[in-house]
Amino acid sequence: MTTERPTDHPPADRATAWLRHRLGRAVILSYAAAVLWPGPGLWLRRPHTLPLGEMPHVPLRSAAILLSLVLFSAGLQVPVQALGGLLRSPKALVAGLLLHLAIPLLVIPVVAFLLHRTPDSDGGSGLISAMILIVTMPVAAGATVWTGKGDGDQPTMVGLVLVSTLLSPITIPIVIRALLPLLDDGYAAGLATTEHTAHGGFALTSVVLPCAIGLLCRLALPPSWLFRVLSVVVPVTLIGSLVLTYTNASGALGSFLAHPRPLLFAAALAVATLVCLLSFTAGRGAALLLKLDTPTASSLTLACGMNNSSASAVLITTTLPDKPHLLLPVLAYGLLQKTAANRVVRRRVPRAGIRSLKDDEVKLAQ
Repeated sequence: MTTERPTDHPPADRATAWLRHRLGRAVILSYAAAVLWPGPGLWLRRPHTLPLGEMPHVPLRSAAILLSLVLFSAGLQVPVQALGGLLRSPKALVAGLLLHLAIPLLVIPVVAFLLHRTPDSDGGSGLISAMILIVTMPVAAGATVWTGKGDGDQPTMVGLVLVSTLLSPITIPIVIRALLPLLDDGYAAGLATTEHTAHGGFALTSVVLPCAIGLLCRLALPPSWLFRVLSVVVPVTLIGSLVLTYTNASGALGSFLAHPRPLLFAAALAVATLVCLLSFTAGRGAALLLKLDTPTASSLTLACGMNNSSASAVLITTTLPDKPHLLLPVLAYGLLQKTAANRVVRRRVPRAGIRSLKDDEVKLAQ
């Protein structure tokens, strides 16, 4: 059975391709907006309530809603048959999970060794704590957006996001306990409290559930309806991911702009750069060692370097409320990992542009 290709792509399709091609620059503009106009971002960070008559008010968090939207879109774009193939050939999935667990244990001691030799009074324990909370987080949901931008292996990426999130209530405490000896007593005590957070509940409701709903919708919708839904959901999701970046940046920059500390800024940037570089390099090296195909290698590299910085910010705010300046390394790493992700996917995208959603759906129908 053959399917006729349209001669002109729909406007929504062209807009999606245009935004995807400029996603890196859009992320930088989101950070700039957080500096120049942080008010709306700070408002979005606050929980809001939804009155439901005589029912108790339901608190809503914009960041959680935007995160769920990104994962719903990711699930909607994954062919279920491809997920079955991923389970039959789980090499990339297993390698990604092992690397995700090993990278903190390999990278953080190197960073601690260097920081302990600086004149900082606590041996850099603050920066080390922030980096621990970043690299122990599950694979960032936003990595699915970058995978789509670079035309990578979306099933592998979604699998890594889902499984790393499901395992995070187990892996986060294990890794934190292993790295606590690198911190002084004050930071070690504060970081240890993260073992008792409700991160598992957040992962199930904000990550696993929306992605599962997206997969179910893909199964239920006929191909023609699926394309129409994708043509709306995908561009909305791209915009939503930029709003989420802006919201997190607005909160992280507040305390620093109120009390500027140039030396802390330089140290946070240097440490975040080192950790980001080592993480992406480890992913790239593992992909070459395993001789993965180019789309799967791209997804594995992104999964190793991109962590859920939004969850890191929440944990820092909860466990170390008297040290808001530690959000600065999270902000720096968030920008750096997106910049590095942009370079990874640019190697995958030909200069002529990205395949349209319609082309993907035509191939699926054939």
